[in-house]
Amino acid sequence: MNRMIFTCWCCCMVLLAHAQVLTVKDQESGLPLENATLSSTNPKVFLSTNAKGQADISALNGAEKIEIRYFGYKTLVQSYAELSQAQFMLALIPSNISLDQVVISATRWNQNRRDIPSKVSIISSRDMVLQNPQTAADLLGASGEVFIQKSQQGGGSPMIRGFSTNRLLYAIDGVRMNTAIFRSGNIQNVISLDPFATERTEVFFGPGSIIYGSDAIGGVMSFETLSPKFSSDENPLITGKALSRFSSANNEKTAHFDLNVGWKKWALVSSFSSFDFEDLRMGRFGPREYLRPFYVQRQNNTDVVVTNDDPLVQRPTGYKQINLMQKVRFQPSDRWDFQYAFHYSSTSDYSRYDRHIRLRNGLPRSGEFYYGPQVWMMNLFNITHTAKKGLYDQMTIRLAQQFFEESRVDRDLNRTERRIRVEKVGASSANFDFLKSFGTKHKLFYGLEGVIDEVESTGTNVDVSNNKETVGPSRYPQSTWSSYAAYLNYQWKASDKFVMQTGIRFNNFVLDADFSNNLAFYPFPFSTAELKDGAVTGSLGFVFNPTDKLSITANASTGFRSPNVDDVGKVFDSTPGSVVIPNPDLEAEYAYNFELGIAKVFAEVLKIDLTGFYTTLENAMVRRNYTLNGQSQIDYNGTLSQVQAIQNAAVANVYGIQAGLELKIAKGLSFSSQFNVQEGEEELDNGEKSPSRHAAPWFGISRLTYLANGLNLQFYAQYSGEVSYENLSDEGRATDYIYAIDAEGRPYSPSWYTLNFKALYPINERFTLTAGVENLSDQRYRPYSSGIVAPGRNVILALSVGF
Repeated sequence: MNRMIFTCWCCCMVLLAHAQVLTVKDQESGLPLENATLSSTNPKVFLSTNAKGQADISALNGAEKIEIRYFGYKTLVQSYAELSQAQFMLALIPSNISLDQVVISATRWNQNRRDIPSKVSIISSRDMVLQNPQTAADLLGASGEVFIQKSQQGGGSPMIRGFSTNRLLYAIDGVRMNTAIFRSGNIQNVISLDPFATERTEVFFGPGSIIYGSDAIGGVMSFETLSPKFSSDENPLITGKALSRFSSANNEKTAHFDLNVGWKKWALVSSFSSFDFEDLRMGRFGPREYLRPFYVQRQNNTDVVVTNDDPLVQRPTGYKQINLMQKVRFQPSDRWDFQYAFHYSSTSDYSRYDRHIRLRNGLPRSGEFYYGPQVWMMNLFNITHTAKKGLYDQMTIRLAQQFFEESRVDRDLNRTERRIRVEKVGASSANFDFLKSFGTKHKLFYGLEGVIDEVESTGTNVDVSNNKETVGPSRYPQSTWSSYAAYLNYQWKASDKFVMQTGIRFNNFVLDADFSNNLAFYPFPFSTAELKDGAVTGSLGFVFNPTDKLSITANASTGFRSPNVDDVGKVFDSTPGSVVIPNPDLEAEYAYNFELGIAKVFAEVLKIDLTGFYTTLENAMVRRNYTLNGQSQIDYNGTLSQVQAIQNAAVANVYGIQAGLELKIAKGLSFSSQFNVQEGEEELDNGEKSPSRHAAPWFGISRLTYLANGLNLQFYAQYSGEVSYENLSDEGRATDYIYAIDAEGRPYSPSWYTLNFKALYPINERFTLTAGVENLSDQRYRPYSSGIVAPGRNVILALSVGF
């Protein structure tokens, strides 16, 4: 009898030992939920599930309160004992109505969104699988809260709250992507990111300078890439997926593969993607001005204007791209986590389409205008440590080295001189981030950051008639830009209903520029420039949650942007007849922002959230008329051009409202909508006001979604308002060739809409089919400020295989 009792007891112990692996599944489909989060404050533990929906929760043994969250599902709070009683099997209930989500971008640490006074939007991996975007720019645009401008197919420049380009910041796995040559004109660096290797994307709205430093004025776009997952038992965890995708508007051919191999302490993930896009076809119904009646070809060493056999096809716009990622992770204990990541992206040459549609005397102005391969590479070493006591509870060190290469190649029609400008940037950074909790009410987030960018810029001129090369002027001086900062963020959770968060950042920046490489071409009155300055920014926000279904937020914050190499040292022709030259006397610009938000859930059926904001940008760096050695005009590339420079010469104001609605109509059927309206104005050099160039017209997305047994159907409308001639900025009016023509013969940006359908169906546990039709009515439209016309009717098919 005693032997039997002992045997039963041993069996129970064995079962309990294995039962420390928790499995999280969808209640309706029974499918495992990858990246569900489990967090506890006592003990301080944060975990996520692997591809099998499993996580080893032995570190949570004895916890009285474990919060289990997954985007789009109801949050559960369980004790370890309750999970044990359920045999460590947990089913989450789908719910489109929730105020409860985990965000990372606000402080670089995991936080409940209900404790953050700023607006944060989350794009989950589940959303990405359904939307199946071509690029990371399209992934952001699918949120309905970020407006995307494109000058060419290989591009995508986000606009957030009236700001764009170098007044927005990109972060990849917590590391800033912005470099010293991010310009005020539209940029396309976001396409270097692979949407199929992205696990989660967050958009932090408003100034984020406390955590991210310079450039984070309008917002921060934070991308978390695939993370290596460990095995929860002694057997290796081998998971992955292969995907193939086609779309008809540009004959896209995309292939992706990723593989995760995990053991108890070691894990690695490998990812590869290949993209092939042909020339993009526009829709049939819309402004005639957008048609492409002819294009330029080089035939027998002569430029020939060729009639386009299909004016709906935008030639030349095609390009190719590859992305590679490799991560290795080692976790020797519950307290230490080491991770190395390698990212690489490269494109083929791709044409700057908006420059190909400029005319001079009725003919194309450019014989050639394209970007050379855009290359991005990053090595990242990440160390995370959890301590029992001391100066911190958790520490993360990020040591990163990035390399960027981009080039511009242009040649005017019927001229033999091809101008090649190549820029290379080596960016090194170190981030030390710490979290310290004092009981359950007080938290400190603090850290140090150092960034050094080395800029190398060269110019070459080639005579295409004989291929003879000569040295030409470079776009930038040879430069070093560096930034050093310390920050402190404090959160006081007075109760479950009231949270205060405040922070401050001290930032010094230094720029050294050597213009010697251009003195032979431009008679600058200086050969070097040095900037040394600092910035102090702060924030104060409050969150009031009177119930679990109502949240009210208020936040005041400041942001800054220090002058970079593009601001101080660039030489280029911005518009026909104008040339921008260096200005070594720039100072930082500052943004002052206030926002108020409210989110309310009604009976778990309806959710409404509204956020109003007002931002003032002072000492703004803008392009203004200038002089060089007393001359207001100089000869540039054979054209007498007005001299201009970036100057601290304006004040800009932007205000608006972001609104969201979610409605649960019936089981599996829901409706959601995002709507954004913003207005902006900036000072001109004569003291008058002009509409802000980067304040997009009102825009949004409305979706009707049906979910049942893994099937996901979505019918949605995407739309944007008109920008009349009167509301076009002065810069917009100068680029009239990208706009439609109104009844009075003036440029304007028409309103537009598209109707779209997407479907996702899991054929079985391994195969998933995604299909859709975008722009069902084949509208011909060009999003505001874009140089390329958007795709016409576009049929999408994608098949993924998971294992």
